[in-house]
Amino acid sequence: MVYKWTEFAQQLACPAVCILCGAKGHDGLDLCRGCLGDLPFNHHACQRCALPLPDAAPEDALCGQCQRQPPKFDRCYAPLRYGYPLDHLISNFKFRDRLAQGHLLAGLLGNFLLQQQQCELPELIIPVPLHVSRLRVRGFNQALELARPLGKCFDLPIDNHLVIRNRATSSQMGLDKRARGKNIRGAFELKGKVLARHVAIVDDVVTTGSTVNELAAILRRGGAERVDVWAVARRADNR
Repeated sequence: MVYKWTEFAQQLACPAVCILCGAKGHDGLDLCRGCLGDLPFNHHACQRCALPLPDAAPEDALCGQCQRQPPKFDRCYAPLRYGYPLDHLISNFKFRDRLAQGHLLAGLLGNFLLQQQQCELPELIIPVPLHVSRLRVRGFNQALELARPLGKCFDLPIDNHLVIRNRATSSQMGLDKRARGKNIRGAFELKGKVLARHVAIVDDVVTTGSTVNELAAILRRGGAERVDVWAVARRADNR
């Protein structure tokens, strides 16, 4: 990867200021060096689904779930664990219309992807779609807002219409893995053939992976050969 997130951030002509404490931003991000260091980075994770693992786990470790039943996607890239203060940033972004915090989250993900030597760039980015009823209430799709700066940074196209959410599912919050899978099953509809060989699904948080797994399955049926997941954070409990 030849792109640098700091170079992209400088093109925005906005000086970086830490969202959490107001100090000068670091590395092109709206976080200072200290607050950046306080984030819960996902240093030890499953190499397939990015589930946080114990510190003693080897670098190429797979979690038990991925060994028993590999997901439909090839790899999930998630630089952070879902926890304080990241949960605060994500909540403000999604539910309080703090879109600037969304750009910060995209920057954290973009910087992480740049550091992954084994990360092959996809040909197409697919944001996880929202149902129209949820979109009307929220006013924006947080996955699309994350995908936009990533697409600009890596010069990749974004398709926000190839897959739609064809029914309004109930909230996944509070559901276990089995219930989440049942809730999301059949919720996506492909509106055309997937012409890209390699696609990346973008979302804010992966919990059990049910949503991105369902979306990956339909993209594969539509013609994709490789499906990655780009997410800002991964929850530590995927039950």
